[in-house]
Order: sequence, then C-alpha cells, then structure tokens
Amino acid sequence: MRLLVRFLGFLFAAGTVVFLVGVAGVAGAIWHFSKDLPDYSQLQDYEPPVMTRVHASDGALLGEYSKERRLYLPIQAVPKLVINAFLAAEDKNFYEHGGIDFTGMARAAVLYAQNFGSNRRPQGASTITQQVAKNFLLTNEVSFTRKIKEALLAMRIERAYSKDRILELYLNEIYLGLGAYGIAAASLVYFDKSVNELTIAEASYLAALPKAPAALHPVRNRDRAVERRNYVVDRLLENGWIKQADADKARKEQLNVTSRGNGAHIFAGEYFAEEVRRDIFERYGEKKLYEGGLSVRATLDPKMQVMARKTMVAGLVRYDEAQGWRGPVSKLDISGDWGVKLADVKSLGDISPWRMAVVLETSDQSARIGFQPGRELGGAVSKQRQTGIITLDGVRWAKAASGPAKGRTPSSVAQVLSPGDVIYADPLFDKEGKPVEGQYRLRQLPEVSGALVAMDPWTGRVLAMVGGFSFDQSQFNRATQAYRQPGSSFKPLVYSAAMDNGYTPSTVVVDAPIEIDQGQGAGVWRPENYSSGKYGGPTTLRNALRQSLNTVTVRLAQDIGMPLIGEYARRFGVYDELPNYLSYALGAGETTVMRMVTAYSMFANGGRRVKPTLIDRIQDRYGHTIFKHDSRECRGCDASGGWKNQAEPQLVDRREQVLDPMTAYQITSMMEYVVQAGTATVVKEVGKPIAGKTGTTNDEKDAWFIGFSPDLVVGIYVGFDKPRNLGRGMTGGHLAAPIAKDFLKLALADKPAIPFKVPAGIKLVRVDAKSGMRAGPGEGGRTILEAFKPGTAPPDNYSVIGVADMDGRAPQGYSQGYQPDAGNIMRPGTGGLY
Repeated sequence: MRLLVRFLGFLFAAGTVVFLVGVAGVAGAIWHFSKDLPDYSQLQDYEPPVMTRVHASDGALLGEYSKERRLYLPIQAVPKLVINAFLAAEDKNFYEHGGIDFTGMARAAVLYAQNFGSNRRPQGASTITQQVAKNFLLTNEVSFTRKIKEALLAMRIERAYSKDRILELYLNEIYLGLGAYGIAAASLVYFDKSVNELTIAEASYLAALPKAPAALHPVRNRDRAVERRNYVVDRLLENGWIKQADADKARKEQLNVTSRGNGAHIFAGEYFAEEVRRDIFERYGEKKLYEGGLSVRATLDPKMQVMARKTMVAGLVRYDEAQGWRGPVSKLDISGDWGVKLADVKSLGDISPWRMAVVLETSDQSARIGFQPGRELGGAVSKQRQTGIITLDGVRWAKAASGPAKGRTPSSVAQVLSPGDVIYADPLFDKEGKPVEGQYRLRQLPEVSGALVAMDPWTGRVLAMVGGFSFDQSQFNRATQAYRQPGSSFKPLVYSAAMDNGYTPSTVVVDAPIEIDQGQGAGVWRPENYSSGKYGGPTTLRNALRQSLNTVTVRLAQDIGMPLIGEYARRFGVYDELPNYLSYALGAGETTVMRMVTAYSMFANGGRRVKPTLIDRIQDRYGHTIFKHDSRECRGCDASGGWKNQAEPQLVDRREQVLDPMTAYQITSMMEYVVQAGTATVVKEVGKPIAGKTGTTNDEKDAWFIGFSPDLVVGIYVGFDKPRNLGRGMTGGHLAAPIAKDFLKLALADKPAIPFKVPAGIKLVRVDAKSGMRAGPGEGGRTILEAFKPGTAPPDNYSVIGVADMDGRAPQGYSQGYQPDAGNIMRPGTGGLY
C-alpha cells in the first residue's frame, strides 16, 4: 500500500512537472512568437487603397481609376443577405468565437495528417478574424509559424475591436477575382449592381470566391463555380438564414456575369475622362489618384458630349470620303472559320455603330459580309456569326483615291470590294433616316483628324470635348495637346486691342497690297488676302473682319504695334509670349483649341477672365471637399433657421476684367456679322444669335472655327496630325464651320433665341455698312446699327489708315473728305474720333 501511494505520488509529481514544463513551454512559445508580432493597433486607422471615381455633371459614372478596384463600404451599408452569405461560406460561428475556431483547427489537423506527404496544400482553419490578421498584417506563407502568429494576432484583435469592425475590414479587403477587391467593387465588376441589388444566388457566388477566385471563374470554370455557389446556398439554408423555396430558386439560377470594363463608362467620353485623370494626377500625384478614393464631379454634359462626338465624326468622315476610297484595313484568308481569324484583327471599340467585318463574297450589285464576333469573359471567341449585305448604294461614295480610275464613281460593288477584305461597315439608312434591314454601308477610318471643345463662357466649365476620331486609335488629345496655327481666328484679339485703343468698327483701313521689310536679311514679306490679287480699297474694320482681310489686319497691327497685341494674346491666354513679327497678327503662332475657346469665352461673357476646367469639385474618401472650381463668394448663402425676410444671397465675382465690356460687345457684334454675311454664313442655319470667326492657315493645312451664343462657346479644328495641305478651298468656312453648325443646331435646339446683351454705355447708331459713315435720313438698304463707345461717333467723312504707300492718292471712289497725313496712316477727319 505504501509503495502504491509512493508510486501515485511520483506520478502526480511527474505529471505536475510535465504540466509545468508544458505550460512553461507554451508560455515560452507564446512569448517567442509574440515578441515580433506586427502592431495590430494600426487597424484602427487603416485606410485601404480605394478607387477614384469620376462622375459627369448629371451624376453618371464617367471613369474609375485604381490599382486595386475597391469601394469601401461601411458595415452598416452591407445587406444582411451578403453578410450571412460570407459567414455561411467562411465562418458561421464568427459572432460566437473569440478569434479561433478550435473545432475547425482540429478538423484541419486531421486532414493534414491524412494528406501528409501528398504535396497537397494543407487546408486552413482560419476564422474571419484570422484572415484579417493574415491579409492586413502577415504574409501568405504556408507554415506553422505563420499560423501561430495568425492565431495570436486574431485573439488580440478580438479583444481590441468589435465584431462588426473586424467584419467590415474583411469584407472590404478580400480579393474576389477580376481585379475586384471588396464586396462593393466585386458586385459591380461581376454583376454591374450595387450590393443592395444582389440576389441570393449572386451573393452566394461572391461569398464562394475568397477561397479560390481564379479556380471559380464564372466562364472558364463555370461548373465548379456553380457547384461552390450552391454549396453556399445550402449552408444559408442549413443555418436557417433563407427559406427552402428561396434556396431551390437560387440553385436553378443561371450564373450570368455582366463584365464591367475599366474604360470610360459614358459613350464618347474617353478623351474627357483621360484629361480629368491627368488633371488629378498633376494635382495630387499617383498614390492619391489610384488609392485615395476621391470622388470627382466633372463638368461633362453627357448629352452634349454625344452631340459633339456625332457631329465631329460626321465632319471628318464627310471630308475623308470626298477624297476617295483608299482600300481595306487588311486581307484575310476566309477559308475555314473566318470568325476566329477576324476576331484576332485589332479593331476600334469606340466608334459604334461602326463594326469591323470581312467580305465573304461579291457581285456587281452587292457584297456579303461577316461581322467580327465578340469575346466572352474568359477570352473565348463567341460562336455566333452575324452577316449582312453591302449594296451598291453603300459604296457609291468610294471613288478611287489614286490610279487610273481616280475620282470615278464605282458602277459595281466588285470594283471596290473583294473576298477577304477587312473593312468597317455601319447600318444603311433610307431617305427617311430609318435603317434598312440587313443592309450596310462601307466605311473607312479617316486620315484627317481634329478636335472640338464646348464651354460655358461664364464659368469656364468644359461641357464637351472631342480629342480626335477615336481614342482607341490615338490617345493624343488634339483639343489640349495639339499646338496648331489658328490663322484668322486669332484676328478678333488684334481688333480687340484696336477697339480698346481708340478705334471703332467704322474705322476705315485700306485693303491693298503691302510690303514689309523684315530686316536682318529676312527679305520682304508680302502678305496677301485669301483671294489673292483681289483688294477692296478702303474698308471698315467690321467689313475687314467679315471678309477676313489679311492686309487690313497687318496695317492695323503696324499702327497699334505688335507688343500691344502680344499683351492681349497673353492676357487672353492664347499665347504665353508672342514674338513681335507682324505675321503673328495673322495667327502664325501655335496654340490649342482649348486656349482659343477660353479666349472667345471672354468675348461672350463681357470680358471677365475665364479659367477652363473639366472638374467642378473633388471630395476625399470622407466626403470633405478638397477642390472647388467656382471661387465666387456667396454672401448670405450660409443663412440658418430658414428665411426671415433677409436679402437674397449675392454672388461676388472678383475675377479680373481683362477686356472692356463695351469692347467685348463691339467684337461680338462684328463676329455676329461674320456669321450673318461673312466667311461663316453656313452657321446662320442654326437660327439663333451666333458670333464667330473662321481661320485657315497657309497652304490650307489647318481649318478653324470658333463661335458662340450668349451661353455656349464651341471651337473646332480640322487638320492632319502631320500637317499637309487639305486641298484647295478647304477653309475654316468650308470644313470647320459646318461641323459647328451641326453641333450648335443640336445643342441649342431647346434653347430660346437670346440676343447678345448690350452693355451700359454703348450707343447703337445707324451707319452705312460699306463706308461706316453715319447714315442719312431716309437711307436704307445697306445700313446697319453699329456699336460705339461714349465719346466716339461714326465719321462724317473718310479717314483711311494705310495709304502712305499710295503716294497720297485717294483710293478710287473715296475722294470726298480724304485727308492724307504726313505719316504712314491717315488720321481721322472731322466728325470721327478713334
């Protein structure tokens, strides 16, 4: 008995020692692994990388920018269905355990022992808390060391944070495939829905993804994805979170995924979106752009953008097709499955309704074509094959651009197309504008390009912008990056300098040949009007601008001086520094469409400085406004407690007055005359008050039109990226102005015909439209109302600027009151101040 007691005592002592050693060992292990654990307190202030989203002025999504596509969603905004789906799939006891699921760990240990030596990846037993610890603070290393650290961190996290906070971090951090991080982004990427719109089947599929997003791809591994989704549905039913009928319906639901692209989400908004991206990058840097979760409200008007895109493309195509058919995009061997071969040919995805096609067979009257098939989410070529017919009407424009048949209208389709030709086609429309079923029109990508900018002249907000024919074809934005000569569209700035310095629209300048000695061996410059050899003699400034007379502009620039014109060009933002050469008065310098539209906005708004912007407001991830374009002070806008008979809020505009409002109106009135009776008469078809100016450069390389109504400015440039001649007669009035007409007819269709506002102080006096002199009683016909500033009046006799080179002789028909001065200009006679 004594021996038994001693033996039991020995066992107890040994057990105690073993227990103490074990406890000490565990404590030592905990101390060992705990001493270099990451600081979990950083989770409190954790800011995950969140995508920046850009919205148009109407709230429509324009673009998203991110390295990790993530939208942070507070746990309070996550639907119960979505939470239950993830708990069912990952950790059904999440709200009960303290960070570690010991039952799951035991199960994983048994499986590990069974699979030992099989090279299979060990099955994890991680709770959601452990996954948070791993994803945020540890690596993906597969080892017992990492698992121990993960468990220790999980317990600490559970003591420091609430269950809801832990779940919120998890649901926003996890990677769910297709570049989507977090449930909000995944819901948009897979189903183009918000999380509140997800069905049971859709929520279950997203909940199935954390284990293996690539292995559960909805197209490549559809069967496995559906199986795993249904497993989650079964767990929801088993836990009592959904009803039997709902589970049965969810299992039968097809796994239909709507792929959401990374590009611009508004049709034709690619150039605009990219310009906004550049702006944000320059303001805040790469990290803020791609990870800062900024909310950007852009100035884009989606409806106006579509109008701009439609009219600009139509204008470029109209010119290009007039030059003739240059041939197919490429050739294909159409034997076998032509769809797979055609799918591999790179096509432009932003020129809808144009589609790439291959010619399958031809005859005199038609050609059968097969359209490029699309690709499924997994990259496989769609098995659907769509075909159509191009009739003779669809190729009549396709005259040969070169060779013996150059310029000849085709008499058969086979003269233009042959089997294997890869082309573009779009629906053929009848005379009533309705698409003809199954029939298409041949198209070709234009070589010419250009740009269009539409702006609110009062705020500088860019409402629409087209940077070229296709963003997929070229990301070079010709509206902001292409520096080209504006030609005569620069002349209104020269005339503004003159009007601010004593001239009037009725000032007479001689239109006659002129020679300029450029000095320093540069030779003699002889500027000519576009209609070379035709000169009109003494001409009012109004008529000179209407006819875009170069010799008058040069004489005017000589008189007021190029340094003054350079100052106006800088003030209007057209040029940063203008050389003091007279040729620059004719628009020989290089600038952009955006700069020209901004300058014309200052004519339209009465001379106030305008700063162009594509962004109205930027907010950070917490909703705090960090940028606002409108800098005007609003006095009385912060009134609280409702209206108490206080005065209306007042907007205080402290923007610089860069031009006298009366001068701005005079120039506007003169440019309105350009539209009514000058080089831009095609724009009259708009049927609303429009002012504007055309521009054409030497050798007709660039064609411009900048015009405006009281509330909208539009600028258009047309030209080749590598400048070359557009063709004889291809002027701003012939190429750019018709595009502006088409755009303004659409943009102003629902707007009333508001006349330009006459500023206080301006006197409207009836004058002779040709001579600029005051009209006598009873005179009609060619009289107009001219705008004069206080202290000026229409002349009673002629004083002609620029006749010293005519040996003091009065121009024919202008002898009465003609008073030659001793200098190079003729000063005003009595009755006319300038």
